Amino acid sequence: MARIKKGVGKSAPQFLEGDPATGYLPGRKWPVIRYGLVSLLVATILVFAIELIVRGDFAGTVGFFLQPFKPGWTTIIIFALILIGLDAVLGRSHQSLMIVAPLTLALAFVGHQKSLYLGDPLYPTDFLYSRQIVALMPLLVRERPGTAIALAVGIVGSLSLLVYGWRLWRRRVPALGRKGRLARLTLTVPLLAFFVSIMDYATFSWTRDRLQIIPIMWDQKENYASNGFALAFALNVPMAHVPAPAGYSDKAIAAIERSGVKASVPAEKPDIIIVMSESFWDPTELPGVTITPDPIPNVRALRSGHVFSPEFGGMTANVEFEALTGFSNAFLPAGSIPYQQYVRAPVPSMATFLKSQGYETRAIHPGTSWFWNRTPVYADFGFDDFKSEENMPYLEKRGPLTSDAAMTDEIIREADATDDPFFYFAVSLQNHGPYEPNRYYNPTHKVQAPTSQWAKDSLLSFTEGASDADKSLERLIEWAKNRRRPTVIAFFGDHLPPLGPVYVETGFLRDNVAPRKEPPDQMLLHHRTPLIVWSNRTGPVADMGTVSPAFLPYHVLTTAGISHPYYTGFLGQMHKRYSVVDRNLLLTPTGEDTPDWARKKQIDPAIRDFRLLQYDMMFGKRRAAPDFFPETVNKRVPHTS
Repeated sequence: MARIKKGVGKSAPQFLEGDPATGYLPGRKWPVIRYGLVSLLVATILVFAIELIVRGDFAGTVGFFLQPFKPGWTTIIIFALILIGLDAVLGRSHQSLMIVAPLTLALAFVGHQKSLYLGDPLYPTDFLYSRQIVALMPLLVRERPGTAIALAVGIVGSLSLLVYGWRLWRRRVPALGRKGRLARLTLTVPLLAFFVSIMDYATFSWTRDRLQIIPIMWDQKENYASNGFALAFALNVPMAHVPAPAGYSDKAIAAIERSGVKASVPAEKPDIIIVMSESFWDPTELPGVTITPDPIPNVRALRSGHVFSPEFGGMTANVEFEALTGFSNAFLPAGSIPYQQYVRAPVPSMATFLKSQGYETRAIHPGTSWFWNRTPVYADFGFDDFKSEENMPYLEKRGPLTSDAAMTDEIIREADATDDPFFYFAVSLQNHGPYEPNRYYNPTHKVQAPTSQWAKDSLLSFTEGASDADKSLERLIEWAKNRRRPTVIAFFGDHLPPLGPVYVETGFLRDNVAPRKEPPDQMLLHHRTPLIVWSNRTGPVADMGTVSPAFLPYHVLTTAGISHPYYTGFLGQMHKRYSVVDRNLLLTPTGEDTPDWARKKQIDPAIRDFRLLQYDMMFGKRRAAPDFFPETVNKRVPHTS
């Protein structure tokens, strides 16, 4: 009887509320409410920590949560739902924090470092080139060995602590019951699916608008500042898909004005060599800096103008994309990398056209072939061959990387061994950052600067590399002067070097990197690199001004006496209107500027046609190919890499 009474007196466990398997001790009241509040509190602390790490500013982080917009609080709810849902999957209350916290805090740290050194936030697409980051680690370790050791010890210690905590939690906290796990999934999965559905920035969302989450895709720094790291990161996931521009149609493509220029080459086809010199720039532009002797006398004497780089301190592939295709990054999502995301089938380039005219087309880079996904990209651009570290003879190094002199000798060697007319596109490596002090044991220059000794020594390392690039250009031009065949050489820097503290200490910049948006005169100062276009028949081209890399094919082919419906026809007409086409700035050849043009309701029809034509050839139906890229008609097949 006693056993029966005992059974009657014990109430049956209720759904979640009285189930010890929720992870709470029997007898505690309101476990569901308590669990939900704890999850919200943990999510709040985690989101605050993420924003604090990314922003590096406590007051700014507090201000983010106090602003009238609500993305911060939306992020907290999303994180709470993720934590609850993962708890159901893992089977223990709050164990999801051991996965979510290390992952998101690590991403926040990486995002802060990228913003600090390159000026851009962390994008989902950055993980497409994680191998590049690993390949650069030896240089970073060499520059800051103490930081590298501390970071390695911290990572090992954190992982050990995480493993210990995970095992301890699994032993001490009761497993969730089937009902508890099902209830959590029933709550979180539909809500998370809903939030995912409103993250496509290309489509209007009434809910997203009510939550005051405003995608600012044209200004990613403001996007991350306004929406917070997590939401802005999520908003950038759909950038892998480029939506068609407004008005894109067969009729719109047919309405684009044709210049009437036909494809033609001279009877004696000129050889063409383009050298994109890593981080090449004139260091004497730094305020208060004196360098003796002049590090770039040859470039200074031959300079045709400047390239307006769409990047700062890195992202070489985006500059390369413009210089080879004549297309513009201005018409692609901010933060995207065409080499990584969009070049998945043949895309017309100068190599495509010149190959169709009987040229041997070769890309040359004394680094690894997979860097920036160059192997399949160069194949899709129409290059016959790609000479890289893997299939070139050993090239002598200067400092830690292959010297510019050795690369130049290799270009000359291959050119002398080639009977057919050729187009070579070379990307140097020697002067890649970081610029650790004492990179070269035998410096030939002296630097006087109002900076710390470390910054002065770092600048000297860069200066020595720039000088070597200048001497290599002199060597290449002297060789070309003695050639019988017409030869055109173009030489330019891809972006300003990542000198970081040097810029701040000399007063050239307020921060380590240039802002994406600033007054036009400052943008020109912080984004232009020297440009030379030279012919062994006519000498250097003069008075080119400052041009976007997308106009380089026009200038190179025109100098070579070559015409093409797009590269000299369409781009030639476009260049009469604009010399710089950047996502934040339009600049005419006479210096008239239009900042923030992409945010205006009405844009110049010429820019509209430029964008339509680029979209059509990269993502659309390629209706423009017969008139603008006749060499590509019926030749488009996917690569198999």
